[in-house]
Amino acid sequence: MIPSIRVDDRLIHGQVALVWSKELNCPRIVVANDDAAVNDVTKMTLQMATPTGIKLLIKPVDECIKVFNDPRAKDMRMFVLTNNVADALKIVKSCPGVVESVNVANAGRFDDTDKSLMVQVTPQCILNPSEVEALRELNQQGISVYGQVIPTDPKTPASKMLAVVDN
Repeated sequence: MIPSIRVDDRLIHGQVALVWSKELNCPRIVVANDDAAVNDVTKMTLQMATPTGIKLLIKPVDECIKVFNDPRAKDMRMFVLTNNVADALKIVKSCPGVVESVNVANAGRFDDTDKSLMVQVTPQCILNPSEVEALRELNQQGISVYGQVIPTDPKTPASKMLAVVDN
């Protein structure tokens, strides 16, 4: 079971490791990221940022989807991290009934897209055109999709984020 997928450029960092894993009561963090899965330095950094007692899995998105759909994972609470909306959408579409929500929290700051094409949908989330389209499709999947940096912040619904684009 995946209570939340968090879209965050940095993947694991202090907020994620110390605040969100506890807030979601997840003893497992899964980094679903093709680049991180093959970069030894990134993997080591993510492992160092993971709190003691939390199990960490770093795999390419397609391998993570296999894990999430494995019947043995049904009762495991996993907090999933991606660094883009498209990967979150792929997971949601490939794992029906497994994902409860997607938090599009911090994205786009390290995107190489021409900045004039980027749209700031929340103070911490800047999306390129393809990520905006992924957010539109994600918002139609029948799960909760929002932006929320820390648990005490109000949730910004994806519909409100998309309204910024449409205005």
